[in-house]
Amino acid sequence: MNTYRARVLSVRPVLPSPAIFKGNHKAPEARRVLSTFTFQTRIYTPRLASKTRILGSNARLGLSSTGPIGRNRIDIMTPPRPDLEKQYMSTKAEKKVAEPRPSASILLISPQNQILLLHRVRTSSSFPSAHVFPGGNLSSSDGHIPAPEDKDRHVDGRSYRVGAIRECFEESGILLARRKGGEGLLEVEDSVREKGRRDVHEGKIGFEKWVEGVGGVVDVDSLHPFTRWITPPNLPKRFTTQMYIYFLPLTQNPTPASTSTSSSITQSVVPAPTSDGGLEHTAALFAPCSTWLSQARANEIILFPPQFYLMYLLAPFLTPLSSPSQSQLQSQRDAVLEFLKGDGGDGKGIKWADKVMSPIGLLMRKSDGRSVLALDKPGPELKG
Repeated sequence: MNTYRARVLSVRPVLPSPAIFKGNHKAPEARRVLSTFTFQTRIYTPRLASKTRILGSNARLGLSSTGPIGRNRIDIMTPPRPDLEKQYMSTKAEKKVAEPRPSASILLISPQNQILLLHRVRTSSSFPSAHVFPGGNLSSSDGHIPAPEDKDRHVDGRSYRVGAIRECFEESGILLARRKGGEGLLEVEDSVREKGRRDVHEGKIGFEKWVEGVGGVVDVDSLHPFTRWITPPNLPKRFTTQMYIYFLPLTQNPTPASTSTSSSITQSVVPAPTSDGGLEHTAALFAPCSTWLSQARANEIILFPPQFYLMYLLAPFLTPLSSPSQSQLQSQRDAVLEFLKGDGGDGKGIKWADKVMSPIGLLMRKSDGRSVLALDKPGPELKG
């Protein structure tokens, strides 16, 4: 069975095999038991602040086959009764299970193989104050969105890809579009880009129509599917989120990333990301995966399970280099693409593009304040 070791962690996780959709039918593997996934870390919830004391110096996020009631589990280090407990640990049944809204996010990789995170505003209705991947809800202008009862609502599709790229543009100002009939990313003047960004966000013009108007085409073919996350059914606001990886083109002469091996968060990208003016985010920055993970463990930023888990998977491949050559950076990317072809060691042949995760709260441990989340329940949308 394959194992992977992150550079910043001293563990050997065996990657899980969550519930999936495969082909045009709901796969029987959807209810299977997951493999072990354990490592030392912390994941923080929105209410964590400087006045909140973290219990213990080493927390753990993982799936364990020896957990309570025989289920695999994901342990999240949190203080007593945080938002995570309120959201995931509630045993009160909802009168009606909310329909998950289609959404999409991008793990955007810079020319230096760093990853973009956005710092959400404190007043946000979703993931306040957290660092997140660019993304959001799909819009009718993104294309056909399958109906709630349609199985394709929970699989990769063109509308998800367009929505992911549109949200990335609105939130960071980075336009993932190709020149029509040409190669390379479409270059747009700053003033034109910012006006288009506002107009698309306000619904004054459809995103693809705007891109076409400036001589480009949305680069949907360069997105690599990388898991789907479905919000647990006990929460009032739910999403079915398709995750993608997108590699920004490598530069011909990479600039030495002098700070890439440090723990500081530094901006290193062309084109440079910008916030959306405080509408939803206060900052948009690139940094190595290992740096973001270290910041989270130091209680300097808030990361939710999807962000931490997916960056943890990528960190062993996208290790910081002090003076990277183009061939070294390309080799790292090739390793990621090869990894995506695998099944994570589950032996089922389910690629990462098809894996679906729907965390369910099991318990809050009084001894250390850990919230235990199970990933072996596919949720109502994947039953059958």
